[in-house]
Parts: sequence; C-alpha cells; structure tokens
Amino acid sequence: MGLAKIKSAAIIGLSAIPIDVEVDISNGLPTFKIVGLPDKAVEEARERVRSALKNSNMQMPNKRLTVNLAPADVKKVGPAYDLPIAVGLALASEQIKLPDEKMLFVGELALNGDARSANGIIAIANMAKQQGYTKLFVPSKNAKEASLIDGIEVIPTSNLKDLMLHFREEQVILPHPKQKIVPRLPKAENDMKNIAGQEQAKRALEIAAAGGHNILMTGPPGSGKTMLAKALPGILPEMNVKEILEVTNIYSVAGMLQDQSIISTRPFRSPHHTSSYVALVGGGNWPQPGEVSLAHRGVLFLDELPEFPRNVLEVLRQPLEDGVVHVARAAGKVSFPARFMLVAAKNPCPCGYFGDRDKTCTCSAGQIESYNKKISGPLLDRIDIHIEVPRVEYKKLRNPESNCESSAAIRQRIAQARLIQKERFEKSATNNNGEMTTEEIKAYCILDDAGEQLLEQAVTSYHLSPRSYTRILKIARTIADLENSESIKPNHLAEAIRYKVIE
Repeated sequence: MGLAKIKSAAIIGLSAIPIDVEVDISNGLPTFKIVGLPDKAVEEARERVRSALKNSNMQMPNKRLTVNLAPADVKKVGPAYDLPIAVGLALASEQIKLPDEKMLFVGELALNGDARSANGIIAIANMAKQQGYTKLFVPSKNAKEASLIDGIEVIPTSNLKDLMLHFREEQVILPHPKQKIVPRLPKAENDMKNIAGQEQAKRALEIAAAGGHNILMTGPPGSGKTMLAKALPGILPEMNVKEILEVTNIYSVAGMLQDQSIISTRPFRSPHHTSSYVALVGGGNWPQPGEVSLAHRGVLFLDELPEFPRNVLEVLRQPLEDGVVHVARAAGKVSFPARFMLVAAKNPCPCGYFGDRDKTCTCSAGQIESYNKKISGPLLDRIDIHIEVPRVEYKKLRNPESNCESSAAIRQRIAQARLIQKERFEKSATNNNGEMTTEEIKAYCILDDAGEQLLEQAVTSYHLSPRSYTRILKIARTIADLENSESIKPNHLAEAIRYKVIE
C-alpha cells in the first residue's frame, strides 16, 4: 500500500495537456477524496470507480484514499478520469504491476466496469504522440478515432476487468490497427440539375464554392434560396487529410462524433434563428465550440438572416474576418478555428414580396427599412457575393431546361479551380482565394489598364469601401481560375463588381 502516479489528459479548448493522477493509500478512517480542482462529474468518479473495481473482481482498499489531479490550478471537467483513477488505485494497492513504459489512460467507467467513450480523443492522442508516450489506453469505442494519429500504440479497453488481466499478463489486449483516412464527397439533399431556373444563383454559388467566398441570396418566399443552399455541399471539393483531422477534432471535443470515428465530408451547419450568440460562436462556463467552429472547412447556412437578433449576427464579424474565435471566460481563454463559407438567405422585406413582379408588397417604407437594418453595414461588407433569387417562371417549372448541369459536372470545374489555388498558395497558410492576404492580393490580382479603369469607376460610382475593393479582386481572381486564366480580364472583373454592388 502506498503511492502511485498515472498519466491522463485534460482538454483545454481544442488541445490537450497531460494530467498526473496521483493516488495515495494511507492508514486512517476509510475515506475517498479527489482534489485538484475537479468539477461535479470528476467528484462523482468516487462512486463509479468503487463499483467498477468491485464488479471487476478487484479489491477496493478500505483505507484513507486521496486522489490528486495535477496541476491543481487547471479545472478538471468530465468523467474521463475514471479509468486512470481505477488503474491508480489498483497499482497503489499492489493488485497489478505496470510495465516500464510511458502510458496514458483516459475513459469513463460504468458501474459494472465497462469503459464508456470520452470526448477529445484525437487531441489527447496528438498530445500523447508529441509528449513521447508509447501507449494510449482508451475505451474501445474511441480506439478507431485515436488510431487516426500515427506514432502511438492505441490499446482499446472494453472493460476494467480485461484491462486488469492484461496487466497481470493473464490475457493480452492487442493494439488497434491504424485507421486510414479516406476523404469522401459530401452528400447533398438536392442536385443542381433538379433545380429549375436560377442560372445566375447557380453561377454565384459555383464561384463561392470555388474560392471559399461568403454569399447572400435575396428573394421572395419559395424562390428556391434554401434549396440552392442545400445543394451547395454537392459541389464542394473533398477535404484533404489535414482538414479532416481539424474537423474531426472539433466534433470530438464537442462530443458530436456519436457513432462516427471520423468526419470525412465537409460539414453543413444550419442553426435556427432563435440560436444565442454563445451557440453561434462558442462559449459557456467551460468554453465549447459553437456553430461557426462546427462549420469549419464547410458551410454555415443562416436562413432568414434578418430574423436572427442583431447582437447575434454582430458576433460573426470577427470570425468572418480572422477565421478564428477567441473566447474569454472566468475559466480561461481559448481559441477555436472558424474558416467557413457563410451562406445566408433573406427576404427583401417582412412580407417577402418587395420588388416582386407578380405579388404586391404590403409593407410600409419604414417596415422595409427597419427589416433590412437588422443586418449591419459592416456585416454586409464582409459578405463577398450578393445575388438576387427571383421567382421562377411557370414555363421553367413545368419544362426545365434539359441542359441543366449536374452537381458532379460543376464540382469538376470547382475542383480544378481549387487545384490552381493549392499550387498558388503552396508556400503559405492560405487555402483559397477567399483567404488571401493583402500581400497576396497585390501579387496575384494584377489588372491591365482596362481593368484598372473599370475598377476605379466602380469604386468611385458606388462608394465602395476598401474592404469591398479587396473582395472584388478576390472574386475576380476566382472567376479567372474557373476559366483557367492566368490573368484577370475585364469581363472577370465586371462580373465580380456586379456581385458586390447589388447590395
């Protein structure tokens, strides 16, 4: 009977840090205390561990038990410390011996000793690899996820009893085979070829997808804005391995992997307009990623944009500009990635029929102005492409054009444009045209004399802001890439200007 130390991990934001689980067994009245800034879930580990040891044919020491989770100034959250505490108690009471290896343990225990899944396993496995650990013991349900990280042996733990027999060398638990990352194309609810009309909107979505640009669609109810947005995942290119690991890590920390071990398709998030700003950008007592981070490397679709509270929409300004969310709470400061495509849809007025050629608008001028003022100018300025989605004519509804392109055909052009951008930004952190820095715009968005004149006239005539000016250049660069053109031509620039001045 004595002291034992087991290694575990804590999740801070989207990263993990090592935690020492120190277990001391000493003479005195039988007590079981957990110290080291634990939350309620960690404190309740006493009862789970006690029952799990008893139901795994292990002895629960009837002495004074103290468990310290170090460092003590880091808050410990969640039930993932159950497994290391149980192993520490078995080791301190000399019921097992551990080999002389750097091992790390994480997992929740059921009362019968079964190991339950934990959150943030990819972050923990990545940290364990960097810290030089040789073996990572995780619940069996998390083993596939943990094995995405190379360079560390993942030992799947189905229950505490089998783990104790493994350390007693009475049976062997084999390491989980390495998981191969295979990118998959996203599944869309709609195919572009099944959407009647709206050629301009389809073209705008193609440009947005090719360059990672934000887009706002405005039109009357039922014109197809939501249908177009839901068809967008079908034309997005595959994620690369780095992006897959980034997105999977976010969903793992948020506890949203469910039965999946990997997120291999671009996410599509569509929060309701009653969502709070915390739900949108992340936060809480112990900060968790919000919708903008869950949409990282994918699409955030905000339907009925003016119905969102103004203070909720305003929190989008920083992530749209920087691609990251910084959350500061009493518990600490964390940062979550937020590189997403914003796709928004709105009606032109409260009744939805302002400017409609068939139905008369019933809104007053004041109502229309108040409705549109819910979206601030700075936020609109951060949306690259503005497009009107008018009512579809009856003839097109009944007799859709036979030459409508499928999502697969559009995706091929987008993939080619993305390949051009990948080669262009090979030596920088930029992924697509939408993320270009000021220096990169100067280097890759060179205009001829005719283009300079056209852009100057547009900026002067429409009183465009410097931000709008740079975004026009980014869109023009994407349009040129779609046509496999090395230079930005006046027609590329003219189309890009049209998407900005429509607002």
